[in-house]
Amino acid sequence: MSTTRNTDSKAADEAKFIEPTAGGHEPDNEGTQQVVMRPEEPYSIYTLREKWFLVGVIGMAGLFRQVDVVNITICEVGAESLHTFSPLTANIYFPALPVIASAFNKSIELINLTVTVYMVLQGVSPMFWGPLSDRWGRRPIFLACLLILALSCVGLALVPVDAYWALMLLRCLQATGSASTVALGAGVIGDISVAAERGGFFGLYSLGPLFGPAIGPVIGGALADGLGWRAIFWFLCIGSALCFIFLVLFLPETLRILVGNGNILPPTIYRPVIPLIGRGRVHPKPAEDNPQPKKHPNPLRILTYPDILILLLFNGIVYAVFYGVTASLSPLFKEAYPFLSETTIGLCFLAISGGLVLGSLLTGKLLDRDYQVIKRRLLKAAHECDDKHMNPEDVTKDENFPIEEARLRTVPYYIVVYIVSVIGYGWCINQKVNLAGPLILQIIIGYLGIAIMNTTQTLCIDLLPSQGSSVTACNNLVRCSLGAALVSVVDLILRALTPGWTYVLFGGVCVLAMPLIWVVRHIGPRCRARRRR
Repeated sequence: MSTTRNTDSKAADEAKFIEPTAGGHEPDNEGTQQVVMRPEEPYSIYTLREKWFLVGVIGMAGLFRQVDVVNITICEVGAESLHTFSPLTANIYFPALPVIASAFNKSIELINLTVTVYMVLQGVSPMFWGPLSDRWGRRPIFLACLLILALSCVGLALVPVDAYWALMLLRCLQATGSASTVALGAGVIGDISVAAERGGFFGLYSLGPLFGPAIGPVIGGALADGLGWRAIFWFLCIGSALCFIFLVLFLPETLRILVGNGNILPPTIYRPVIPLIGRGRVHPKPAEDNPQPKKHPNPLRILTYPDILILLLFNGIVYAVFYGVTASLSPLFKEAYPFLSETTIGLCFLAISGGLVLGSLLTGKLLDRDYQVIKRRLLKAAHECDDKHMNPEDVTKDENFPIEEARLRTVPYYIVVYIVSVIGYGWCINQKVNLAGPLILQIIIGYLGIAIMNTTQTLCIDLLPSQGSSVTACNNLVRCSLGAALVSVVDLILRALTPGWTYVLFGGVCVLAMPLIWVVRHIGPRCRARRRR
């Protein structure tokens, strides 16, 4: 038995049995089978405290990605409404947009093209890095992405103003390096956590990327106003470089086909310089016992799994509507509340960011609680039936545990309130009610939006834990595509309709998506059984 036995009750409980993944083992002929542990070994050698440390580290890596994404996204929204000269983007990152255009002697539209390219690469690049990390390891791919991000930021900070092509190329490289850290972090969580605790870890992990929307506008505006547009890229370079060094020093490899449950000593490149966690529990194994990387299927094949595809579509629709709210905030607030200054409109973004942070923290705990509720219900049913063949740990096995019910049981309530809040938000803007009204609804929309998205993403990892990075990359591709499509037409819809009817339309789209929840709960067990076979 591992030394984790005397750490905490949760770690001791998971040490009693192999965690039976809710998705089952993927087919052997596709080479995605996980390492099989002996029954007496824990699913992961790391204590609960060490797992939280790992999740915090990978969440920090996602923070720098999102700080950049937020600044650039706001830049794009401002450019779409250039005729109104959006004061929010003027206070945050948008002042750099005309400055860059002037410096490069290009139109705003051409400078904004670098934003479009960034968003395209943001959706596509995880499809490349995610499968690589599922095959060759999380640590080297994490480091490669952060290194590319840091070097591209150096290039952007030094790019000559007569080299527009270099600006475009470096933006592509920056997106390629930064956009994949979220998918890689999801893979780490799938490697180290059992389903009973995975929701809480996703809650903490999401905080890193969510702090980007909260602090990105403040940092971006201060740097652009005080030091110029190049300072933003120097800041991102320094931050990503520090994160790179931290990961080199402390991040161990977690990919299970390389290190098992963490007790297999991998090659040197996979080891942290300072083995801060897992000390005394990692041992060399004979060469023949060391699992070798196997070929993974094309990540797009994940989209052929009906339950996964439906979850990704549902998640993408919720994300697109959420993105529609944030993308139109600045021009709508400026028109409805002309007394707001550039600074106060920028501060209005903190309302929805606060809802995101609160929702991320609470949803993780609720997901873990829901898992335990269903587990206790199954144990009680087995006891009442006097099923002597049902051990306590057997209820969490794939063939016995209704993971879809455990994860999605609260989503119908979330989506109903989410729809009402979105519609109410639109009409508050339309009727120009007191500013407190739309700000309160923003908090609710942020809370419920992240609650729904974290829930569906956690379920996706439960269903395909050995392909955590790949399935998250597919999720990123679907939701970014839908989000970009909606943002590209939201200004046209707002002009054709009023804000009130625009958000009624968005709420109606969510109403049409609601039945997808029950479809997944209905077909999910059969899809999992098919994948096991």
